[in-house]
Amino acid sequence: MTSLAMLRVKIFADGADLASIEKLAADPLVQGFTTNPTLMRASGVDDYVAFAKRALRATAGKPISLEVIADDFATMEEEARELASWGENVIVKIPITDTKGKPSTPLLDRLARGGVRVNATALMTVDQVRTVGPVVAQAPRAFVSIFAGRIADSGRDPMPIMRSAAEALRPYPNVELIWASPRELLNVFQADTVGCHVITLTNDLLKKLPLIGKDLNEYSLETVRMFYDDARKSGFTIPVREVATSRR
Repeated sequence: MTSLAMLRVKIFADGADLASIEKLAADPLVQGFTTNPTLMRASGVDDYVAFAKRALRATAGKPISLEVIADDFATMEEEARELASWGENVIVKIPITDTKGKPSTPLLDRLARGGVRVNATALMTVDQVRTVGPVVAQAPRAFVSIFAGRIADSGRDPMPIMRSAAEALRPYPNVELIWASPRELLNVFQADTVGCHVITLTNDLLKKLPLIGKDLNEYSLETVRMFYDDARKSGFTIPVREVATSRR
């Protein structure tokens, strides 16, 4: 297995816990950050602006993607320009459509041509990538986030889609492809294999990074010991009947 040090794909931390962001900002392995309203809600954030500005200060200049929250494109554009004004490391996340399914491509075009660093997010098809690629390429820096984990949740292999997406974005050197919503550490190596520039990892997955390359016999023994220790700590018992010894 390829070691973590040999990977070309960059790791961005995905979450909305300020303490974790502050800690990870000092980790050279983490090269950027992403968040979204769902992660914020799960972390108990009740003030978007206050959280976002604190997170921005905590990232120590590393890129951080902050998402607009409106559903109409006019307000999205106002929010996007406001977010972008907070710092050069702010990447503005724009969903690929509004909640009615109307494409956000015209908005992405205006923002990109206006110098806003954008992250087209919630994509799941290669056609979507081919549509937004040349549009966001007009920005000083851009990302395209494909939710590969959700593609896998639908029973589809995300690898062919991600490989085709990487190829579709190849003509645009300032556009980086993000493998978003991964489900396991194997996805890090898959993202690297198909040519993704970035993979986002939640805190739960970041904590598993030391497992990469772990000896499987050792891991097997640790698992057996874990089951045994947990059974003892729980006080579990299984009544066993005495078996009569047969006489000859």
